[in-house]
Amino acid sequence: MLVSLAIFAMAAVVLGATYVNILTNYQAAITRPARQDDLALLRPALLTEPDRVRAEKGADQPLPGNRTAHWQSRIEETALADLFTVTFVWEITEPGRPPVTGEETFMLLRPTWSDPQVRERLRGVSRQRLAKREF
Repeated sequence: MLVSLAIFAMAAVVLGATYVNILTNYQAAITRPARQDDLALLRPALLTEPDRVRAEKGADQPLPGNRTAHWQSRIEETALADLFTVTFVWEITEPGRPPVTGEETFMLLRPTWSDPQVRERLRGVSRQRLAKREF
């Protein structure tokens, strides 16, 4: 009798852990597409911003479901003219829930963010590198 109770208890623990994992994965599967939808609303605000200072400062943006998002970015120049490394940071708040934060880094070609003098200097360096190569 004790052996059968021990086997039943172990089976109950395994099934309980499996059930909790299923619920956790189900919740993650639900929130992942919602987060992608939110990012699809936030990214264009950065990508269409012609002014580098305002793009770095960011903005607040309302989202569906009485939620708000604040985004900002860190923009770093690269060795190529008009090409920037952008780290896009966001925080989504919803009443009664903890804020959701995240960030992503990508490369962005944006001539309007370049300083004309720096652009010409970087183009000159690129021209020199290309001139040294023999094709």
